Amino acid sequence: MQIKAIKTRIFQKNEDLLKFIFKYVKKLPEKSILVVTSKIVALSEGRTTEHKGEKQKIKLIKQESSFALKTKYTWLTIKDGIVMANAGIDESNAMGKIILLPKNSFKSAEIIRKRLQDKFGIKNLGILITDSRLFPLRAGIAGVALGYAGFEGIKNYIGEKDIFGRILKMSKTDVADSLATSAVLCMGEGKEQQPLAIITDAPVVFTDKVKKSELIIDPKKDIYAPLFSKLNAKK
Repeated sequence: MQIKAIKTRIFQKNEDLLKFIFKYVKKLPEKSILVVTSKIVALSEGRTTEHKGEKQKIKLIKQESSFALKTKYTWLTIKDGIVMANAGIDESNAMGKIILLPKNSFKSAEIIRKRLQDKFGIKNLGILITDSRLFPLRAGIAGVALGYAGFEGIKNYIGEKDIFGRILKMSKTDVADSLATSAVLCMGEGKEQQPLAIITDAPVVFTDKVKKSELIIDPKKDIYAPLFSKLNAKK
């Protein structure tokens, strides 16, 4: 698998995202995946607001999430089935503003995909919209897939055999987030100014239909749920 991050100028609020992509992406090979950071998708949708203080920010966090819990360092939230800090609301590289997440990343990914398919005349094309997330008990952030189009987001090994012939009962690979993590590592999180990347030779299954819920787990069924309930009980 190869990943090429693309350096660009600074993207502006309400700018035409597709024109911006066409300026920097001159060619896309068959069976490639274009990665787009969620920040420029949100900016193209005008999903920003002036930073008017902490009360306003907290109100936005609660509005943007289905669950919000104040912790020592941040607000721990669930948005669109993903655990993230502050409902994804971002102040970095925002020129004093607050940037929200895109309205519907899956829909945005599909729109971008269709336009690029038409422009470059290719059938098998993936679009991946990324953000960053934290992992429990691990330092640092990694990429996460907010939305995608054109490829299956999960690979199911259940029912297959391992190398010793044992039937796999639980194993699935989170394809979308694995790609996002790899791409964001190359794109950077600081002043690299690389909001786009092209992935080639990725081990994915391309498809015209994506199941948006394929990566979502009910919080009550999450493997970490018993651990955190025990930790809370000891406090």
